[in-house]
Amino acid sequence: MAFVRAIVSDIMSAKEDAKWLQWVTQQFETIAGQDREINLQEFKTALNVKESFFAERFFTLFDSDGSGTITLQELQEALTLLIHGNPMDKLKFLFQVYDVDGNGSIDADELRTVLQSCLLESAISLSEEKLDQLTLALFESADKDCSGDITFEELRDELQRFPGVMENLTISAAHWLKPPATKRHSPRPRPLTSAYWHNHRSQLLCLAASTGLHVLLFALAASAHRDRGVSVMVAKGCGQCLNFDCSFIAVLMLRRCLTWLRATWLAQVLPLDQNIQFHQLMGYVVVGLSLVHTVAHVVNFALQARSESSPFQFWELLLTTRPGIGWVHGLASLTGVALLLLLLLMFACSSACIRRSGHFEVFYWTHLAYLPMWLLLILHGPNFWKWLLVPGILFFLEKAVGLAVSRMAALSIVEVNLLPSKVTHLLIKRPLLFNYRPGDYLYLNIPTIARYEWHPFTISSAPEQKDTIWLHIRSEGQWTNRLYESFKVTDPVHCDSKRLSRSLRMRRSQRRPQVSEMTPENHQLCNIKCYIDGPYGTPTRRIFASEHAVLIGAGIGITPFASILQSIMYRYQKRKHICPNCQHCWMEGIQDDDMKLHKVDFIWINRDQRSFEWFVSLLTKLEMDQAKEPQEGRFLELHMYMTSALGKNDMKAIGLQMALDLVAKKEKKDSITGLQTRTQPGRPDWSKVFQKVAAEKKGKVQVFFCGSPALAKVLKVHCEQFGFRFFQENF
Repeated sequence: MAFVRAIVSDIMSAKEDAKWLQWVTQQFETIAGQDREINLQEFKTALNVKESFFAERFFTLFDSDGSGTITLQELQEALTLLIHGNPMDKLKFLFQVYDVDGNGSIDADELRTVLQSCLLESAISLSEEKLDQLTLALFESADKDCSGDITFEELRDELQRFPGVMENLTISAAHWLKPPATKRHSPRPRPLTSAYWHNHRSQLLCLAASTGLHVLLFALAASAHRDRGVSVMVAKGCGQCLNFDCSFIAVLMLRRCLTWLRATWLAQVLPLDQNIQFHQLMGYVVVGLSLVHTVAHVVNFALQARSESSPFQFWELLLTTRPGIGWVHGLASLTGVALLLLLLLMFACSSACIRRSGHFEVFYWTHLAYLPMWLLLILHGPNFWKWLLVPGILFFLEKAVGLAVSRMAALSIVEVNLLPSKVTHLLIKRPLLFNYRPGDYLYLNIPTIARYEWHPFTISSAPEQKDTIWLHIRSEGQWTNRLYESFKVTDPVHCDSKRLSRSLRMRRSQRRPQVSEMTPENHQLCNIKCYIDGPYGTPTRRIFASEHAVLIGAGIGITPFASILQSIMYRYQKRKHICPNCQHCWMEGIQDDDMKLHKVDFIWINRDQRSFEWFVSLLTKLEMDQAKEPQEGRFLELHMYMTSALGKNDMKAIGLQMALDLVAKKEKKDSITGLQTRTQPGRPDWSKVFQKVAAEKKGKVQVFFCGSPALAKVLKVHCEQFGFRFFQENF
């Protein structure tokens, strides 16, 4: 089996190499002039090499005659070596890249230059002292004879000490000098598999029930008007479906009711986690049925206007009350036109390009058109009020309760920390009766930022923390940017002038881990009025009922897991017992209903180094809590990935990754984040990640994700392959 996989891998590499060589040739022919040669600058453009050091080194090695330009023949000869050469040939090429002065050995200064270039290309920022430390660690490890230089044989022996490095020298040459990344299509799920049904059965059943209900309503209404022609039958059938859809669509956004349902057995039956997707889907259905309903009525009006017995013209049937069509004073036609215009306005302003382009208020205010729409629907159709009665009462009760709770008493933001990556950390004084669960979210309103805007944010503090509520807010839109910028000034309005005395009082009154060390410029003690509405439940409430939970956060998607990880460790420590005599540790044998977890894998994927900084101190505390546990028995395992870093299969990064491994082994911490967990370069190989999770056999695996929808699609497919349940944070 391994032999077959090796053959398949070789075939794939050969195809990739051929495709890559064709791409390089096309780039050369496009850029080269009439002399059919390219210089250094054109070489950088052709291969899209980001860091100038490596571009210069590759160019120098490819320029075999030293003319200062490269011909297509020279380029193809050099690339043929990378494609068809054996590992020793490729290793010699790597040695030549590191041997800057070409004297046949690598000294410490040359190695430092190479590592510094690797750091720049990986977007890793380390101090000069740390760079010197990395250089010396790798140099001293490789320079076995202490001669002050690394020979080719010493470099070869050093590479062989690191598992997987020599294998990377045999990989496709396309990984050595990569072309611009093309957009990858997300893998599609396979609907006919048992794993797909296992993960989507509640959604599929609800879709089937909804489809059946629509067919039934359409058929009953159409059959009741079959003597009035096809156009009337279609219009009445669509109208009856719209009676249901326009009333039930509000039920899908009753967040308090949905949060209550999550605590009942119905959470196992109904797709409560997909309420927003169903709301959006029903919005599309409403638009589609409304258009068909309108077209059918227009066709019917046209047929009536043509009839010699009709006393009305077409425009009178469509735009006046004179024909007397409708339940209330013949308002059906006029209200129908108004409804269609309002619906199309709401639909256009609900598009992703509006909501995610910094114009959330456009979406928010146009979406409030549901109130006049309901009023127009009551005037438009004689039976709509019956359909709206129960959902409307529930909707207005929820709104009234939410308004009363959120406006009952103004809260105050007592502290603001401005963190790296433009993250605003708010500490809000916690109300007495504000009870929430890990992973819940709330709606926040700050009148000084925007009086009427409410925005949802995940609570990043654990429920066990009684004094304050934490929110971590990434600046990604107009409101969040205004929030961040309002605290960037040295002395913002409404902030407390008695900073030192207030800080002393707060430190005495509560104990909490610091997110990071704050300077006066980005740490402010304030008293700013705000309002909150919530808490509301999310899919992550299921985590504590899992046996083996895999938490995956991408970027700011870590926020729901911040609360969960803290709460997990609170509960874990509560179940942990230490003998006062022998200091032996053991866990409570009986597990309660609230905590069935045997193992938690936390995976955090970030684009760059600074994105880790704002949350590292909490992760450090979690690692310290488990420091005394043996590696195989640790309850929480961290996995950190940095996508901008050069991967281990990139030739340019081999030396850097070796140096980082050596220093991490020596210091027992990662040079990038300061954690004990080593930060992995590139993106996770999800097949290997889930294979490892499945092999641990810690119980039924459930995967919880918060991040980009594109990555969610990839994870869904992999979860279905391994039979894992998948839950996506979505609000």
